[in-house]
Parts: sequence; structure tokens; C-alpha cells
Amino acid sequence: MLKHLKNIQVMKSQYILIASCALVCGLSACDGKLDVDNPNQQTTADFGKMAAELNEAVIAAYNHTRIEGTYARVGYTIDLCRGDEVWNASQVWYLPFDNLNVGASDGITEWPWRDWYYTINVTNYILSKVESAGLTDELYKQIKGQALFLRGLGYYNLTAYYQDVPLITDYADYSTIEGLYKTNNTQDEVLDQVEQDFKEAMQILPSRDIGGQWAKGRATCGSAAGYYARTLMFRHKFSEANTVLKDIISGKYGAYDLVKDYGDNFREGTAYENNVESLYEVQYLDYGQQGTDDEWTADNTSSNATQGHAVESNFGPADFGGWADLSASPWLYNLFKAEKTTSGQLDPRLYWTIGTYEPEWDGFEFGNVAYTQALTADDPVVTNNNYGGLPIAKNTNLRTGIYDKVVTGLHCGINLRLMRYSDVLLRAAECENEVNGPTADAFNWINQVRNRAGLANLDQSKFTTKDQLFEQIANVERPKEFGCEFGRGFDLLRWGFFYDAGRLAQLKAHGTFLRGGDDDETRVDLATLKARMKESIDYDAIEKDANGKVKLPYKSSFDSWVPGHEFLPIFQTTLNANPNLVGNSANTSTSNASYFSSKGWTIHPVVK
Repeated sequence: MLKHLKNIQVMKSQYILIASCALVCGLSACDGKLDVDNPNQQTTADFGKMAAELNEAVIAAYNHTRIEGTYARVGYTIDLCRGDEVWNASQVWYLPFDNLNVGASDGITEWPWRDWYYTINVTNYILSKVESAGLTDELYKQIKGQALFLRGLGYYNLTAYYQDVPLITDYADYSTIEGLYKTNNTQDEVLDQVEQDFKEAMQILPSRDIGGQWAKGRATCGSAAGYYARTLMFRHKFSEANTVLKDIISGKYGAYDLVKDYGDNFREGTAYENNVESLYEVQYLDYGQQGTDDEWTADNTSSNATQGHAVESNFGPADFGGWADLSASPWLYNLFKAEKTTSGQLDPRLYWTIGTYEPEWDGFEFGNVAYTQALTADDPVVTNNNYGGLPIAKNTNLRTGIYDKVVTGLHCGINLRLMRYSDVLLRAAECENEVNGPTADAFNWINQVRNRAGLANLDQSKFTTKDQLFEQIANVERPKEFGCEFGRGFDLLRWGFFYDAGRLAQLKAHGTFLRGGDDDETRVDLATLKARMKESIDYDAIEKDANGKVKLPYKSSFDSWVPGHEFLPIFQTTLNANPNLVGNSANTSTSNASYFSSKGWTIHPVVK
């Protein structure tokens, strides 16, 4: 028995020795095989070492530009509210944004901030990895260029909404409290970085001429060049911007042109989207190809996401299931009606911008329709059943015949064209006018856009000064070409219209609309409202009370503007969470007029 136990102890000792030797040998000879990362438990330190992983991160960055706070709804439509072409027909949702007096406690003010910083976070991660990933020169330029463009796009939007924002460009900063809770940078500091990002992206990205995915859906050198010029113009660097814009026109950054049919810029489908006029657009899945789950915030990650936008829901008339929030201004409508084509017809851009009934539309495109329903002179459609309003047709399917009512939520599949070649032409004309006055080149670029709409060339003899041609560009050509599109608010900022008494009065005139009153004396019935919404409105002639306020039913979005609120306030909860962050001019209701004048920037006087 004792002998048996002794043998067992010897055998155990041998097994332990053998196992120990095997383990030591295994650790020394097979070290690489045992040190394996679990692909299902990757960290930010492990991910991004290969081209395929970095490309996935690039796609993630694009994905964040198509959500609620960036462009899918609020991030797009708040800028329309800030402009003079759109007013709030619901008198509820977006109302403080339309009135330009939103408070810092309004949670919606945080959404663009939240979602653009989410995008910037991803681009900073890509840029922290791309240098050491061992990529070919071609892949390196493609991946880095897209990340730079998207980061520049994020900060371009943030500074135009929030003025002075924290500038984070190093991904390592997120790992420290000091880096994460940064203080505000000045708008100039942020725009310096934006210029740098767009300029480098412009130099290294391929052009749309390479074809494939670069021609359809991704940022190209043409995209970056266009936004670089926009940023320069925001800072009144007109000579530098003019050089870039001329290079785009000459084809240096790819072949661009105007599409023959203006409406093709606002339809969905491969036949229309990413066309020869588009420098950059946000991609959305076409109707019928989407999932069912609306993703309203950046942390929704459904594999069955709709991947559409809700701009149509905000524009859509109540009678067709829309949310009836935003409506075109009567000023914009009358601007279209004031000039006909060389053949005596209405400007076709009106058809795609505002959903009114017009006899001229019989037989034109889809005819007098709203979501396949025929319109008549006796039964036009209004945006909101209580307050009326001219329905916005652009970037909706009101005129396309795809469906018979608004599919509300994040379901509209029309790609949002953020920069078109017509913008390049009109910006080039503006820069040329600023630098050299009303030259033949400036008129030529304007006339290309006008001729596409069937309008006659401008009579050059009527525009002999910079101020005269600027007025035509700012308040005729641009509104008719880009009416109810993202960007008008950006223009009003860079032109300084909030800081000049004459321009502010003009904004009030443009933003004037009619709505139902709050008492019997001023209330108008719906039939009267429908008819009167189309009348030309002279703001100076409208009756005002002793305080200079217009009496109902007339109102202007700009009557209630509070100085400093041409920007959005930084959300109070965000300020509370970051002790190093301070509020901007909207938080303190402080005028920015002195900043604008200190730059020596010109505010063109109103030319009647």
C-alpha cells in the first residue's frame, strides 16, 4: 500500500515537471500565437491598424453627418429659421429659433453641438491612426483627406452656430480631464483650423473624375475646394476665395456643370443624385430601400435604420401628414413672381421651391400637384391649417409623385445637396465684384445661373457700382437659386446684416408674414389667410403700435431678434458640466457689431 502511494507521488511529480516544461517551452517558442487579440473585444488602441479598419471609421464619420443634429433635421432646419426666406408656420416647434431669441435652457440648442462633436471625435481618431497604419500613398491621401474634410465641415458648422467653441484636434486629449474639458477658442482660431483642414484636403483628395465611389457619395478635392472658398468668404478674404473658385470653374478640381433641369437637384434616385452639379451632398437611402427604425440621436445603432432625413416632415403640409412647421416667406414668393423667363413663363425654380397653384404649371413637370393630389385655384394647399403658409416643396416629394402623403420621421430619401456648382458661380461673381467691381466675368457667371432658369441676361448698364451688383446677388439671385436651402443664415452672418440698421429693417421686411391673430379684432379666417399670403407686403406701410411693433396678423421673424442671438446659445447644461467653458454672445445677449466693424469688413448699404 505504501509502495503504491509512493509510485503515485513519483508519477505526479513527473507530470508536474513535464507540464511545467511544456508551459515554459510554449511561452518561449509560441509567444506570438498565444498573444492574440479577441476581435470581439477590440479597443480604440487596437483598432485602426489596417486600411480596412480605417475605411470603416471613415464610413462611421460620414454616418454621423446624416443624423438629427447634423443634417437630418434640426442641424439643417435651424439655419433656415435664422434666414429670411422661411418662417415658423406651426408657431410652436422651432418658434424661439425663428424668433431669434432662444434661451440657453432649450435642449434643442445642444443637438448640433452634440452630433458635430461626435463626428469630430471620429475624425480625430482616424487622423491619430493614419500616419502609422502603413498605407499606400493613394490610400493614405484618401483616408486622411476625407477625415480632414469632415472635421473641417464639423467645425465650420459649429462656429457658425455657436461662435466660439472648444477646438480639439488631438485624439489623445480625450484621455485627460484637462483635454476633455477645454475652454472656448475664438471663432478666428477655429476658422484658422477649418481653413487648414479644407486646404490640405483639397490638395490630397482625388477629384470626382476618378469615378466610382469618389464621384458618388464621398468628399473629393472639389468638395474641399468649395468649402475652403466658403470659409475664406466667411472671413471676407475675397481675393483668395476668388482664386479657388476660378480654379473650380476651370476644372482643376474635377468637371462640374449645371444640370439642364433645375429640379434634378431635388429628386432622389441614381439618375439625379450625385450629379455633375453636386460638389458635396449628404447621402440618404431612397424611399422603399430603408429600414424601419428612426435613429434620432448619435447613440442609436440599429442595424435596421431608416437612413433617411426628416426635413420633409418639417416642411410637409398638415393636410398631407406633415408636421407643418416651416413655410416659405411671402417675400421669396413675390421675388419669383416679379420676373418671368424670356418666353414669358414663370421661373421654373418656383415650382421646385414653393408648392403653390399656378396656371402656368399645367403641363409643366408633374403639373399642379401636391403629393399626387391635383391642386386648383379654388383649393390651394397651405402649410399649417391654423396659420396658413406657403408650403416648401424643395427637398420633399411634394412635386415628384413618389408617394401621396408625407412619410413622417427619418424617411425622406432625397440627398441633401450641400454645395452645388451654381453656388460656385454666384460666389465667384460675388468675390469678383468685391475685388474688381461689376466686371464682365461677374456678369457671365451670374448669367449662366439665370439662363438655366430661362431668364434673360442682366442689363449691365443698371449695375455700375459694387453695391448695386451685390444687392442683386444677395437679395435676388441667391434667394431664387437657393431659396429654402441650408446656408442663408450663414450668408446673413458673413454679410453683417444684423449689424446695420438699414439691413435689419430689410430683414424685417423679408421675414414678414401673416398669421391668425390672438383676438377677434385681428383674427383672419383661413380662406382670407390663404388669399392674402400671396400679397406683396411692404413692411414700412404696415400699421404699428406705439412701440413700433406690427399689429397682428402681420409679424416678422426678426421683430423679436435679440442682439447676439444670430448665433445659438451654448446649452446651459453643457456649461454647467464644463467649468472651463463660457457662454457666447447669445448666452449674454451681447451685440457682435463691434467685432464685425473691428475687422474692417464692409456692410453694403441697402440699394432700393
